[in-house]
Amino acid sequence: MIRIRKAIEEDAGQVCEVFRASYGDSYTYPHYYDPKFIKKMIFSDDSTVFVAEDTDTGKILGTSSVIEEVGAYTDLISEFGRLTVHPDARGHHIGSQLMRARLDHVSGRNQVCLSETRITHPYSTRIGLKYGFVPLGFEPRKLLMEWRESAVLMVKHLGNALQLRRNHPRIIPEVHALASLCLRNVGLVPDIIVDDEAPAYPCVGDFDMQAMDQDGYTQLLRFERGRLKGREIFGPARLHYGFFKLLSRRSTYLVARRNGEIVGAVGFMRDDHEKQIRIFELIPLDDDVVRCLLSELVKRGIEEWGTAYFEVDVSAYAPRMQRTLIELGFVPAAYIPALTFHHVERLDIVKMVRVEGPLDWGPLALVPEVQEVAGQVIESLESRYIVPMVAQTMEHVRLFDGLTEDQSRRLAARCRLESFEAGDAIFHEGEPSEAMYLVLEGRIELHMGGAPLPQVSVQRGDVLGEVSMLGRQPHSATAVASEPVELAVLPHEELEVLIRRRPGLGLTLYRNLAAEVAGKLYQSDQALVKRVTKELYLERD
Repeated sequence: MIRIRKAIEEDAGQVCEVFRASYGDSYTYPHYYDPKFIKKMIFSDDSTVFVAEDTDTGKILGTSSVIEEVGAYTDLISEFGRLTVHPDARGHHIGSQLMRARLDHVSGRNQVCLSETRITHPYSTRIGLKYGFVPLGFEPRKLLMEWRESAVLMVKHLGNALQLRRNHPRIIPEVHALASLCLRNVGLVPDIIVDDEAPAYPCVGDFDMQAMDQDGYTQLLRFERGRLKGREIFGPARLHYGFFKLLSRRSTYLVARRNGEIVGAVGFMRDDHEKQIRIFELIPLDDDVVRCLLSELVKRGIEEWGTAYFEVDVSAYAPRMQRTLIELGFVPAAYIPALTFHHVERLDIVKMVRVEGPLDWGPLALVPEVQEVAGQVIESLESRYIVPMVAQTMEHVRLFDGLTEDQSRRLAARCRLESFEAGDAIFHEGEPSEAMYLVLEGRIELHMGGAPLPQVSVQRGDVLGEVSMLGRQPHSATAVASEPVELAVLPHEELEVLIRRRPGLGLTLYRNLAAEVAGKLYQSDQALVKRVTKELYLERD
């Protein structure tokens, strides 16, 4: 008979053995192999450990836990994690029993349950789905196993959490698709306001950046009081928790000074084993220091600590912070409605991440319910690498002359990458024209009227389909890759949306296009005049 109960001190050794039997020596959190750490969890007020015991043998067959220090004290958030069943005991619904025990434990005391599940083992994901968790995020390359694995972020709201939600979040376009999907996943009608005008925070002035010490903590605490009214970043710690409490959570602050005076600080947790940094608080004197603090932390993380994964929970009502993080290389990885309690309501949160290293996802075992969310995040992450490359190529294309750096990046962000091998047809003559193509690499031949030999060839920096911006005319030629080709593809619908929001960008593009078309018409007219003149001359002879 299987009995689910809270763990006691004597269970610690067997709990460790369950983890070792399940993961070998490669579990992402190696302290779960240490009985002392398990005992600490058992006695902690911030966590509860459950075990599945075979009452006939006394053997522990599975374990799970609830961590209740995930958010700030008032957030009422629990993390459901560390659900593991011994390989020899699987198939007996032990995982489901452990899940029910955790839900019973948090019912009436918490409002949001979070669960991170590994994508290589969909077992926990399926259990979560069975008990009402919904996928709201995909955390790329977050976990350090044999390689850097990704995780699915699943959420279950309890009680009146969603009724306390603040309406009408204000987000930037890069967050829109994921936010809409996640709101629908929790049964809400998307009520998003898309803010495409919010500027990023600047980095103005020179600041002396130093790690916080105990003396600096007292000064920073005085500085923080009364200055932090509209929080834009949230997390599991706050400055007022106390210096030693922060240290116990592996938390610290990077402090900015100007002329010896504190003007801001950013709080973060650093995990040297996982090579992760989580930003949990930002305390600025004014807007000038915001970007400088975040940029310096990212720089130190990469250069000094070898950080591979940065994570920050941003208010969905703070488009300037969202835009700043996008420009610093972060992408939206999750959208969690009603996650954080602030004043008298619960706020939606955009979880944004920056991932260092190659975009190698490893094996993906995604259940169908997770695939759409994961696809949104992967597309956003891949676009982070696309934008600089496309924007750089645009600098040498006459069609994009006169665009500002911001306009070029926004245009590039609307593109998708497509690759073709030699001999592949990119489009055919007579097909509807639905996009404009910028050649990033390779050469393309254009065949007209069914001619076997190409009339024109284009290469890196050339544009195809730009005339179709003036009207949805079918393609006038067939485009065939003569060697491996990489294209930035800008769908007409994406361009039209961007132009509606930024008419100045459209004016520049259409002016350049008109000049280019006029130039081509002039060249065509000159060629026609020469041909007619030559024919008349021959007739006279």
